[in-house]
Amino acid sequence: MSKKAINRLKVVLVEKNISGKWLAEKLDKNEATVSRWCTNDVQPPLTTLVKIAEVLKVSLTELLNDK
Repeated sequence: MSKKAINRLKVVLVEKNISGKWLAEKLDKNEATVSRWCTNDVQPPLTTLVKIAEVLKVSLTELLNDK
């Protein structure tokens, strides 16, 4: 069974040429945690998703798949 991509975090990071390591440092999170968010293994809590949007200077909706 294939995994459904819920967030677009990995895409946004690539578009902005930002590493997961950088984002992990900005959020004071483990790099492995950010990696799991990027691969959609787990989803960040909504409060963290809002912080991610602020750090990346994107709207919250840009981080979510609309499908």
